[in-house]
Amino acid sequence: MTRRLGRRKFLLYGCATLGTSILLKGCGSPTSQTTDTTEKKADSGSQAAAGGGSKDVIKVGILHSLSGTMAISETTVVDAELLAIKEINAAGGVLGKQILPMKEDGASNWDTFKEKAAKLIDQDKVVTIFGCWTSASRKAVLDVFESKKHMLWYPVQYEGQECSQNIFYTGAAPNQQIEPAVDWLLEKKGKEFFLVGSDYVFPQTANNIIKEQLKAKGGKTVGEDYLPLGNTEVTAIITKIKQALPNGGVIFNSLNGDSNVAFFKQLKGAGLTPDKYPVMSVSVAEEEVRQIGPEFLVGHYAAWNYFQSVDTPENKKFVEAFKKEYGKDRVTNDPMEAAYIMVYLWKQAVEKAGVADDLEKVRMAAIGQEFAAPEGPVKMNANHHISKIVRLGEIQPDGQFKIVFSTEKPVEPSPWNQYVADTKGYGCDWSDPKKGGKYKIGA
Repeated sequence: MTRRLGRRKFLLYGCATLGTSILLKGCGSPTSQTTDTTEKKADSGSQAAAGGGSKDVIKVGILHSLSGTMAISETTVVDAELLAIKEINAAGGVLGKQILPMKEDGASNWDTFKEKAAKLIDQDKVVTIFGCWTSASRKAVLDVFESKKHMLWYPVQYEGQECSQNIFYTGAAPNQQIEPAVDWLLEKKGKEFFLVGSDYVFPQTANNIIKEQLKAKGGKTVGEDYLPLGNTEVTAIITKIKQALPNGGVIFNSLNGDSNVAFFKQLKGAGLTPDKYPVMSVSVAEEEVRQIGPEFLVGHYAAWNYFQSVDTPENKKFVEAFKKEYGKDRVTNDPMEAAYIMVYLWKQAVEKAGVADDLEKVRMAAIGQEFAAPEGPVKMNANHHISKIVRLGEIQPDGQFKIVFSTEKPVEPSPWNQYVADTKGYGCDWSDPKKGGKYKIGA
């Protein structure tokens, strides 16, 4: 059995044990070509800036795992960020200046993320950083951004229980993904849940929320198990699922990275089909489906705010532009879309502030920014999270998602979750310096 972290320990830091990385076929073929080219341009631009051309560019950092177990997911997020930068530059840039991306590889290692964040800020002199995927990496760099009073834009759904003045979160808070997914499963698929996740802060906290939500709504947690990030030894977990749910039941999956490959392949091999064992994932999207193989995932579900199949004019434009840039076989997904729109939200904030390197002015200008995103209209709230439509999708044979549930309008974000006892009643309002981050609502 995988060792579980104590609540205090994983909430404070959330370090994960790294397993052996499996670099999947096709994981980076279009991506690697693009990022290599961009890296050369960034290097060239840095030299120009050092020679006196810095007034012509605005340097931003891009910090994601381009290698290691999380590369399966994060390389595509880099592509989306670079696409947004290219579009903005083609349209005249920001404040009449071109954006120069400075790219670093976090290598699926949290210490490396911390080192690279400091390098981008101290040596490369970037004005902001777009980065991270796992909460472990975000927790690792948090003190860098807070101590240096710098700015991170973070594009992935996460466990909440955090509200930093130095981070803008464009992925979902738990009430915009996890809670609606559990409610839908209880109504449509069953009352008994087996929880499986990677052994770090996001899955651990997400599952604490789910267990309390199930207690409050008449559901039952029949089992819970974790794998070190990157570990592919899933046989024991599948055996436990069969023992805990002999007649079928819901599997809530918060595995990340390469572990999902082994999990879904062995799940099908063991005969745990979605008609009796529906899996709801919160870290499996179109790109992961493409690389795992749709044949192993058809009929299972995922909870996100965006799917490539969303029918909006903005999304059609986004998908068309992405495929034109990276290849017609490529797909878009929720973290990519959240990464794409956060670059535009930052641009709008800089333009409102009238300056890129006064981070307090940019931070305040970001609050209230609205954008017609591919997922639908979004707005940056005072708590540094955005309003988002909630969607649940069923995986189809072509690797796309059939949307089976959607909220009628964007859901307001709640970073401090209602089911976590020690943060009940806490809020966050960074537009009011008297309130600050963690404070009691109504106090």
